[in-house]
Amino acid sequence: MQDTKIALTGASGFVGQKIQKHFRECVVIKRDDSEAEIIRKLENVDVVINLAGAPIVKRWSEAYKKVLYRSRIETTKRLVSAINRSNVSYFISTSAIGIYPNDIRCDETCTKSDNAFLGTLCEAWEAEANKCTKPTAILRFGVVLGKEGGALQKMLLPFKLGLGGTIGNGEMMMSWIALSDLMRMYQFLVQHRYEGIFNAVTPKPVTNKVFTKSLGKALKRPTFLPLPEFVLKLFYGEGASILLDSKEVYPKAIEEKGFVFEYEEIELIFRSKDV
Repeated sequence: MQDTKIALTGASGFVGQKIQKHFRECVVIKRDDSEAEIIRKLENVDVVINLAGAPIVKRWSEAYKKVLYRSRIETTKRLVSAINRSNVSYFISTSAIGIYPNDIRCDETCTKSDNAFLGTLCEAWEAEANKCTKPTAILRFGVVLGKEGGALQKMLLPFKLGLGGTIGNGEMMMSWIALSDLMRMYQFLVQHRYEGIFNAVTPKPVTNKVFTKSLGKALKRPTFLPLPEFVLKLFYGEGASILLDSKEVYPKAIEEKGFVFEYEEIELIFRSKDV
């Protein structure tokens, strides 16, 4: 299955780099490729994985919101148009659990959505992906944890310096997935060609407090310095919602298809060398 020829957008990102290592044949589609260029690159490609999007954890000025929108919606629109004119047989696009409302247990059957910026961005992103006429799956990412980059790498330095701590009261829920499980999920979907929405999160979300204590214990560092919410808002403005929102999300759809997670417990990921 790793010999399946994949075309990939967002190849330079944390997840994109790992996908290129996981699947042996990857064609890279760049964000500024024209539709004609994309169609050319899709010759003999079986599966397209769409990860295009500007970094989300930044200060959301009105100008940057437009960058976030264009990099996801307009890029996906052009990509889907090209796929529909190609011989590609399967499309996997990306979204985020930010589409779900805060403080509500959600799986893929949840019909409520967050009407803040991130929720509406995800809805528009998925709407473009669903215009694909080929079999399509959409992965809604939680926090992706791996030791080669991403969120966890950014957290490690302050924790190693003894400056790690809970955010606010630490009660917000964090829905996460190990990078290695995410790669296995991609392979599982490519193998079976399942369609629909799938939450890319572990079955066992944790509070920020539990996450913080587990990481501190693994690093043998104190975690007694809380990070006030107003500090994050000062740095990120509205974008602080990525870190402050409470998303309790479960992967019901993928588990019903038979997928089994290797990393369900947050403690396991900090002890593993393979994530």
